[in-house]
Amino acid sequence: MKIIKNLIFCFIFLFNSSLNANEIKFNNWLLDFKKKALNEGISEKTFNMTMNKAKYIPKVIEYDRFQPEFYEDTKTYITKRANKNKIKKGIQTYSKNSSLIDKVEKEFYVEKELLLALMGIETNFGTYLGKMDIISSLATLSYDKRRSDFFTKELITILRLVENKTIDHKTLYGSWAGAFGNFQFMPSTIKNYAIDYNSNDKIELKTIEDSFASAANYINKIGCKKNDPCFFKINLNESIPSKFLNTSAKKLKNKKKAIFFKKYISNFDELSINENLVVAIITPDKDIVPDASDLNPAYIVFDNYELILKWNRSLRFALATCTLKNKFSNEF
Repeated sequence: MKIIKNLIFCFIFLFNSSLNANEIKFNNWLLDFKKKALNEGISEKTFNMTMNKAKYIPKVIEYDRFQPEFYEDTKTYITKRANKNKIKKGIQTYSKNSSLIDKVEKEFYVEKELLLALMGIETNFGTYLGKMDIISSLATLSYDKRRSDFFTKELITILRLVENKTIDHKTLYGSWAGAFGNFQFMPSTIKNYAIDYNSNDKIELKTIEDSFASAANYINKIGCKKNDPCFFKINLNESIPSKFLNTSAKKLKNKKKAIFFKKYISNFDELSINENLVVAIITPDKDIVPDASDLNPAYIVFDNYELILKWNRSLRFALATCTLKNKFSNEF
């Protein structure tokens, strides 16, 4: 018993020592980051006001290393995010806000089903916006080495948004990754696509008006085409060369006209595919499931699918979004 107590004590001591060391290094990083922010044109007043409570959050690093996109197989991932409860809640959200959503759909020429799908997957229709201090989350990820450059830019961007009074720093609570509002916009997305739709001189992405219009503006600007397909699930035969099988969302490679892949897809004639469209083949489980089959599940994906990857660079996220979108299309 005494040995166990000693081991527990040693573990706690080592854990706390590691934590304290990280906090010291983080505080030193914060001093260096302040110099960088001021050089980027952020005023000292804005920096001190926004960053004065920034702290290192170990839990953020845990979340970053253990994202569902890293370990859930495609079937599990989609089932969790495109189920009957999600559809029911989406229909309720539309019923309550149909006038606004229909107006946004028409004005930005986007599909309301896609808007609802994105909101449903990102925040369960605004019911879970996240409670993390976004400034501390971004600072922690900027300090961390895995994607430091990306999150440093995002942190500078959010400071600039506060500086310009685009957003109120007191409202900045959201996801562990620094995303904000009903559609979980990152700071750079807010900068590039968020709009004050209700003309009250504030961008409030936790409100229905600004969040739906901003999401629609984003979808429109990146080029999603209304009523075009996202993907079809396909049955591949084993003769397809492996170079045509995409397992990474970073960039879809070896795209061809659909007719090129016809000889490799046993159910091609059962699908309503324009043979002249340029497509890619994805096999999303190969990158996460040990000994997974190269060929199952497999999907033929179109431009709209690839554009959704700009929203979230995950093959399974885009599949779940398009699946939920299609289910909403059957309801309206």
